[in-house]
Amino acid sequence: MKSDYIELFDTTLRDGTQGEGVNLSIIDKLAITQKLDEFGIDIIEGGWPGSNPRDEEFFQSVKKLHLKHAQICAFGSTARFPNKISEDANLNAILKAETPVVSIFGKTWKFHAIKGLGLTEDENEELIYKSVQFLKEHGRKVVFDAEHFFDGFKDSEQFALRMLKAAESAGADVITLCDTNGGTLSNEVVYAVTKVKSAIKKPIGIHTHNDGELAVANSLAAIETGAVHVQGTINGVGERCGNANLVSVIPNLILKMNLKTKNEIHLDELTSLSNFAFEIMNLVPNTRAAFVGNSAFAHKGGIHVSAVLKDNRMYEHIDPNRVGNKQRVLVSDLAGQSNIKYKAKEFGIDLSVDNDLSKKLVSHIKSLEYDGYQFDGAEASFELILRSETNEFSPYFKTLESKVHVTFDNQKQTTSEVVLKIEVDGEIEHTAANGDGPVNALDNALRKALTRFYPEISKIKLIDYKVRVLNEKNGTAAKVRVLIQSSDSIDTWSTVGVSENIIEASWQAICDSVNYKLFKIEKEKSSILNLNIAE
Repeated sequence: MKSDYIELFDTTLRDGTQGEGVNLSIIDKLAITQKLDEFGIDIIEGGWPGSNPRDEEFFQSVKKLHLKHAQICAFGSTARFPNKISEDANLNAILKAETPVVSIFGKTWKFHAIKGLGLTEDENEELIYKSVQFLKEHGRKVVFDAEHFFDGFKDSEQFALRMLKAAESAGADVITLCDTNGGTLSNEVVYAVTKVKSAIKKPIGIHTHNDGELAVANSLAAIETGAVHVQGTINGVGERCGNANLVSVIPNLILKMNLKTKNEIHLDELTSLSNFAFEIMNLVPNTRAAFVGNSAFAHKGGIHVSAVLKDNRMYEHIDPNRVGNKQRVLVSDLAGQSNIKYKAKEFGIDLSVDNDLSKKLVSHIKSLEYDGYQFDGAEASFELILRSETNEFSPYFKTLESKVHVTFDNQKQTTSEVVLKIEVDGEIEHTAANGDGPVNALDNALRKALTRFYPEISKIKLIDYKVRVLNEKNGTAAKVRVLIQSSDSIDTWSTVGVSENIIEASWQAICDSVNYKLFKIEKEKSSILNLNIAE
């Protein structure tokens, strides 16, 4: 390898925004830029200044950030005509962005050069050479992206290599081989990179797309073969099936291939970075994402759990803490005593000395799951079961009576009203509330009834509501499972309810949600009181 380190090039703000459903404001792009810099990324490609006013404004605004490590890069294409380089609007827009690094793509597939641009081989070569030369003359570090390189290489090795040599001769600092269509296999990447290494002396980069589900594998194969610069996006967002996912590439480089990066990477912030990008983009995180997903180090089978409790290396390829993630044990009908004891310990409950209780809990949980409950997605409900069995918890209120009244007419006018009677410490509260649908009306009625006793519940917000039909063959009489996610702006928790009646299932989950929050509040107050007494 010609370099002592791998250069990390992030194109989330440019190539990533071409992904379906990805839209970033200037403020969003600046926030991601700051986060990428703190993480340790070397080069951040901010956009194409010649394509839209928003990217032009970003390059002006990003100058105000005090970045510690990262260099900002402006993107564009080679000039349109070989004899009009200095007049080319695209190249001048790149220079106007005033970034220390620029990346430009050029055609390295004869099919594109001839059919797309209408250029001869000589003209395309001249276009690449003069475009790179022009940017170098203005003092920029130039990353040349060989667009469609692998398709072009398979079509004509001679043409593709000739275009790379043109960029090299003009002074390009890095020559990046692009799998633009994303259909190249890893063995083809290795063969092509080997050939390129023998043809040019400049550092080689790799830019892959995921249309064959091989973007990460192809990036690693190129680096193993000699590439020293890798491009990708956070969470693999990008056009069509996306780009190489740097969230997977980086830990593999550092932890598996033992390679060094140009800047120090704060790998323990990887999960946080991934979640931050999802949040900014308003995208749902991939729970099964390698390294950073919520399920990446989750264990469900009892045998697996028993093993990882002895040594996590038995069923985990790395220590999850190294990438800022954590080990999780799920509770289900596949659970054994190990699962129950692990979760109990996580909640601060010691079941190690009471095997009879552990066995009883395992049997109880399996019975509930057989009835349709699911606790790997509703840990708050599971904790309440544990606390109840150990006599630490009993419900804070009792439902005495509830009536749900729903009306609708042919004018699409609907009303939902709930009349609720509950009991708190022997005192009965009778109330009514309306809502946008019966579940919302139930939620409103419970809050209204409980606020006098527990004003803290005003902070609880229902942030997600899911319904799953469990036995579809029974049609409208089928049993349903309702999962509710709640938040108090600091913590989030999930609860579950199951019934043939969707209203009742929802009510179970709502009651668990409120009871869980009240239990946590009481526990916190008790801890503070004990601390004060001790002092």
